[in-house]
Amino acid sequence: MLNISNNSIRQEFDKSRFEIFKNLENRNYGKNVLRFILAFCILFILFMFIPWTQNIRANGTMTTLGPAERPQTVHSIIAGRIEKWFVREGDFVKKGDTILFISEIKDAYFDPNLLQRTQSQLKAKENAVQSFMNKVQSLDNQVDALVQTSKLKIEQASNKLNQARLKVTTDSISFQVAKTNYLIAQRQYERLEKLYKDGLKSLTDLENRKLTLQKTNAELIRAENKLLTSKNSVINASVELNSIRYQYANKVAQAESEKSTAMSDMYNTETEVTQLQNQYMNFSVRTGLYYITSPQNGYITKTLQTGLGETVKEGDDIVSIMPEKYKLAVSLYVKPIDLPLVRKGQKVRIQFDGWPAIVFSGWPNTSYGTFGGKIFAIDNFTSNNGKYRILIEPDSTDHPWPKALRVGGGAKNMLLLKDVPIWYELWRQINGFPPDFYKDLSLNTTNKNEAE
Repeated sequence: MLNISNNSIRQEFDKSRFEIFKNLENRNYGKNVLRFILAFCILFILFMFIPWTQNIRANGTMTTLGPAERPQTVHSIIAGRIEKWFVREGDFVKKGDTILFISEIKDAYFDPNLLQRTQSQLKAKENAVQSFMNKVQSLDNQVDALVQTSKLKIEQASNKLNQARLKVTTDSISFQVAKTNYLIAQRQYERLEKLYKDGLKSLTDLENRKLTLQKTNAELIRAENKLLTSKNSVINASVELNSIRYQYANKVAQAESEKSTAMSDMYNTETEVTQLQNQYMNFSVRTGLYYITSPQNGYITKTLQTGLGETVKEGDDIVSIMPEKYKLAVSLYVKPIDLPLVRKGQKVRIQFDGWPAIVFSGWPNTSYGTFGGKIFAIDNFTSNNGKYRILIEPDSTDHPWPKALRVGGGAKNMLLLKDVPIWYELWRQINGFPPDFYKDLSLNTTNKNEAE
């Protein structure tokens, strides 16, 4: 039957009685196999020309777009000791809610009345400033008074000097008159003496004329003395005027010096007032820092300090808070060789951890369980791992991302590039060539318009 033996049994029975033998003998196996192989080759060749989307695959993690939306750690600004907790892990807190209370551990701030005492010192210094201001005002008034008095005294001395000068002029005229009288009396005496020698005048007349000459001489000497006295009065009046000027200038300079000293003391006291005001505000703000509050609405994810009575230093981490509202994004890293192929606005397919998906990297439209995204930002410098970080935001034109996603979750990403035939992609993979750089003309036009 199977024709595997030299002993044939075909003559032993009539094959025409059985339909199966007729079908087996009439079937052409070789032609069917050739047809199958030919059909497979045609399908394979057609399959090689099916479009294939080139892509860059990279793993990433869930994050947020805004820095204020990411998990943050609350720090202690001052050193202190934990006295009371007001929250537990998992609690929801609003902005300004108290997280814990700490007490002071520095001896410089132990005084419970520190603010009141500092305020008293501040008021005392402010009063001292006011006193210095009053002193400066008084010295100002004193300087003004000295200036007015000096003007009056100088004017008075100037009048006295003018009077003395006028008196010198008057005495000088009197001296000239006396001098003239003396010369006249002298000539008369000489003429009378000559007449007396000639016997024309008597001795009595001569003696009377001599007496007149002596009187005019005495008048001349008196007028000269008076003139000298007047000149001395002018000198004295001039000296007195200069003395008054110097005296009041000295008094004004002394008052100005006292005023400058008072102003210097006032400025120094104002500096101390400013320092005390700064110190008072620092004490006041420090008092408010004993209660550590939440900077925004969010959830307490983890307490980094535990227990009561423990001390914390400045800048120590207290708790971590996850903001209430945030916009999710995916952070992924690409190799430097792939960076020129990445641009803002480029489409990305994402597979989130925990969401089952059937992924066809070359046919993203046929993938199941993946979500769309767009490149939002690209770092301009490499990270510590030697790759460039890229932020992916949700694609508004695609299905929304699952609401159960949380920051820190994992994701697998495919950055979609150029559409090429499968044969070209196989040839590229075998030869180790990089993906083709594909430019979207519409995106380039949009970016150019935004730049302009």
